Parts: sequence; C-alpha cells; structure tokens
Amino acid sequence: MLATIKHEKLNCWIQEVAELCQPDSIYWCDGTKKEYDSMMSLMIESGMAIPLSKRANSFLFRSDTSDVARVEDQTYISTLTQDEAGPTNNWIDPAELKKIMTDLYTGCMKGRTLYVIPFSMGPIGSPISKIGIELTDSPYVVCNMHIMTRVGTKVLEVLGTDGEYIPCVHSIGAPLAEGQKDASWPCAPIEKKYISHFPQENLIWSFGSGYGGNALLGKKCLALRIASAMAKREGWMAEHMLILRLTNPEGRRFHIAAAFPSACGKTNLAMLKPMIEGWKCECIGDDIAWMKIGTDGRLYAINPEAGFFGVAPGTSYDSNPSAMDSLNKNCIFTNCALTDDGDIWWEGFDGETPAHAIDWKGNDWTPESKSSAAHPNARFTAPASQCPVICPDWEDPNGVPIDIFVFGGRRASVVPLVNEAYDWNHGVFLGSTAASETTAANIGEVGNLRRDPFAMKPFCGYNMGEYFQHWLDMGNKLGEKAPRMFYVNWFRKSPDGKWLWPGFGDNVRVLKWMCERVEGKIDAIETPIGLLPKKENLDLNGLNISNDDIEELLRIDTEAWRAELSDIEKYFQQFGSHLPQPLYAQLENLRNRFK
Repeated sequence: MLATIKHEKLNCWIQEVAELCQPDSIYWCDGTKKEYDSMMSLMIESGMAIPLSKRANSFLFRSDTSDVARVEDQTYISTLTQDEAGPTNNWIDPAELKKIMTDLYTGCMKGRTLYVIPFSMGPIGSPISKIGIELTDSPYVVCNMHIMTRVGTKVLEVLGTDGEYIPCVHSIGAPLAEGQKDASWPCAPIEKKYISHFPQENLIWSFGSGYGGNALLGKKCLALRIASAMAKREGWMAEHMLILRLTNPEGRRFHIAAAFPSACGKTNLAMLKPMIEGWKCECIGDDIAWMKIGTDGRLYAINPEAGFFGVAPGTSYDSNPSAMDSLNKNCIFTNCALTDDGDIWWEGFDGETPAHAIDWKGNDWTPESKSSAAHPNARFTAPASQCPVICPDWEDPNGVPIDIFVFGGRRASVVPLVNEAYDWNHGVFLGSTAASETTAANIGEVGNLRRDPFAMKPFCGYNMGEYFQHWLDMGNKLGEKAPRMFYVNWFRKSPDGKWLWPGFGDNVRVLKWMCERVEGKIDAIETPIGLLPKKENLDLNGLNISNDDIEELLRIDTEAWRAELSDIEKYFQQFGSHLPQPLYAQLENLRNRFK
C-alpha cells in the first residue's frame, strides 16, 4: 500500500469519490506480485476465485448470469449535445447522467475497499502512451488490470505532481451491510448497470458490472471510446485493431493493423502460425492500436495493452496454438467450465470432451447436457509477454511503422475473400461500410447483420460521421506514406452452407498477396468493388481446395451487390450532414461501376 502522492488534483479527486462511495478503506495499488497474490488469496477465501491445479498461478471465476458481456444498450457517450455523440451511440445529457450516477454511487462501496489503480496504457513513458487512474471496489478488477495494463509506482513517478491522467471510477454496485455475506460474484441488477463516458472531460464512470470491458476501464472505455475522442482532437488514431509483424523469406518486414468485430478472428490472426514455408509472424497486439505520425511522416503504432482478454470458446491448438501456449500459467479464466482434474475447458477445446465437468454456472455438466459448458463469451486474461510469438519490439515506445490496414467481418455471402482499395478514400469507404454478423461478445441477437464501421461501432467516443472525416484527414496528412488498405472475409460459405476458406494459419496466403501488392510484385484485377487477386497470384501450394471453391470465394455477385448499395445508402443517411461528402462520392462511384 502506498502513501498518497503529492499530486493535489489526484488526491482531491480520490477524496471526493471516497466521500461519495463511502468505502471502509482506501488502498493504493503498487503493481507488485505480492499485491496480486494477496488479492487472489482474498478472493479464494471468499469463494470467488477457484485455483486451477493444472495451471500454475491460474484461477477460474464464475460471473453472475446477468453479467457476462458488454452491456452496449447501457453504455453511454455523454456529450453536451446529442449531435456530438451521433446516431450510433446511446446518449444522455451530462447533467442528467451525472445525477443518475451520483445517486447510484452514494454509499455504493460500504463494507468494501476502494482500490486506487494507477495504470499506463502503452509502455510507461512512451510518447504515444496515456496514464489512467481507476478507482474500483473489485479485487477481480485489480488482478485483471495487473495483467492487462502496466500498474504501479512507476506510473505514479511518470505522473509526478501535476501530470495529466484519465479519471476512471468503477463500482460493482453491491454495498455490504455489517455482517452481510458477500455474493460469489457481486454486481448490481441489469437495469442498474451504467457504463458512462464523458469525452469532453476525458472521464469514465462505470457502475453495476464486474465483467470485462464494463469494469476493466483501461480497455474499451479508455483505450477506444475516450481515446478516440482524444485522438481526433490531438491528431492521432485509436483503433480497434490487432497489430502483427509479417516477415517474408527475404527478411522484409511488414506491419499490419487489422480491424475485426469481437469474436471474428482478431486474436487468431494476431498470433498467426503461417502455413507457408519461410514466412514468419510475430504478434504485437491482438485488440487495440494507438497510432501517431512519426518524424519520417509514416504512421507508427503501439499496443496500449499489456495482456490478452480473449474469447475462450473455439480457441484450440488447431485454431490458435500460440494463444493456447500463452495460457499455461499466470492466467485468469472467467466463465469457463471446470474439469474434474482441476483444469478449465470450453467448447472447441483440444482433446476428448470431458465425461463430466462443472459448467460456468456452477452446475454439473455432461456431453448430454442441453446447455454449453462454457459461456459463449467466456474469457481468458493472459500476459502478452507469455505469448510464444510475441514480437521483440512489442513494447518499443516509438511503435512500429504500419504498411497495411485490413478491415473485415463475418459474412456468409456477398463479400469475397479479399479485395484491395483503389486509394485511401476508397479504403475509408470500405472500412466505413464494414458489416458483420453479431456474436456472443455483445448482448443481443446472435447472427443478425449489422454495419460495424472499422469494427468501432460500439467503441467510437463521438459522432461516427466525424470519425469517418478524421480517417480522411489522416489520409491527407500521410499522403504517399499512407498504408495500403484491404478488406477480407474469411467466413464466406458455399450455397449449401460449407465454409469455403480454411482460415486460421492459411490466412497468411491472403496476407502474402497483400505484401506482394505493396512491393509491386504482382498485378490485380479491377472489379467494381476493388482490386481482386488473380487466382495464380494466391499461393495455394499444399492447400486442398477446389477450383470451384476459389472461383466462389472471389466471385462478385452483381445482384447481391446492387442490394448492398441500397443498404449502404440507407445506412449513410443516418449520419446526415456529418457524413463526409467523399464517402457519398465513393458510393456513387461504386454504383456507376455496377452499371
């Protein structure tokens, strides 16, 4: 525990929050292993944490059934006017929202400790990094923040006596009366969960949820919603993107940043195991990229996180061996199943299905059970440093230069395997119109198609039309040094419902084509939607795929695209005068190319 530091603004703010929330005590986190272990001991004693005998220093948690994913319907961007938040965000007037939240916060930490978590998003001291201070009453949050961010005294040293920080307040919303037994997963009822952002103040207030991005405020709340608004004001980019380094057999490095909606393959691509001999992939980040223009005019990216908060179901040695090898120790698992021999399990896990397990709700489970053993959005929290393919430069404070942007989503039809944008503005059009079938990572109907521009729909901290303009502006600043832009769809199916592309490690074949396009080694085919590969330029050596399937993967269905044009036009209309004119021009160009 640290004594309070000589940062008057910080100390005053903490005191104000403490007076409002009324915790029994205040604890300053120092980021040490001793602190982490003591927090886990507290949670083991309370029954919240279950030690896993098969994995060193690893623990399983089971959340309340109402607290299993981001609560997008109760996530708010609270700007002075609704117009500033835009049509894709939930909005409440700041004064009204603060009144709601203040009422909820009053006495909400009674019987609990207020933990002060000083954390750095990005390497401590990097010119691209930002400092946050999260106040929380959840030791589970403290331990996850230890893994996901850089926590501790070094952060406070950089902050000094008057440094800038992003204030983040979080409460599970479950005060304890004297002598009251705590819940195994304390949280507020669903109707009292609020995830509130005040971008004009760089302020985050979260109440009622202890799960994931609702509670780990450095993640989506700071690193995307607040950071995106900061980035627009300050002239940089905060994006929902993985970052990887791909090295070809000649030793040339390519840095790729790719945007996919949650549970659509970001982590798998970030830790790609190339199925082409001589190509090497190294992971820099699996979820978020912060990017600034360097002194040489190129765009440089850092991963602001220090860990992986990945979707567990479907992760296996077949789909992502590097992720699996990252999970052998020092991990937190949430809403996975518990096997009889003290290990975790989830649907899609390697090996035989256990004959018996305890499911994510704490009930007996067998393969005959009607419900799944792990929640579809079960998660692992793992240190990035444990990843066997982590890039040696993943913590370079200056970042890595981005060569390629990739956008994508989960589409069973219409969208081909890959196409390249004609230019930057066309690439922004591709990113702005990205669509994906929804997944279990967000509460709502699974399988519906929704537009998810740049995979940022749930995460943009201001009017999305202005966000599109910011992308156009960044392209103007970068000029000829701008990264090339591509769109991919690993999830296309045949008319009879069969997956057409093997995905996973074979996705390197598509990335190789992109790299060779950047190098100017190969031509492409001009189509109405962009530049597509010539079949002979896709490296399919060793891949058992029929010519018919390749034809279907690259086929442009004219009638389906004409229907898509109408849908895009309708989608654009919601942005009104905020939609940049160049995007309307791109839509008209696309329409004309289909005439």
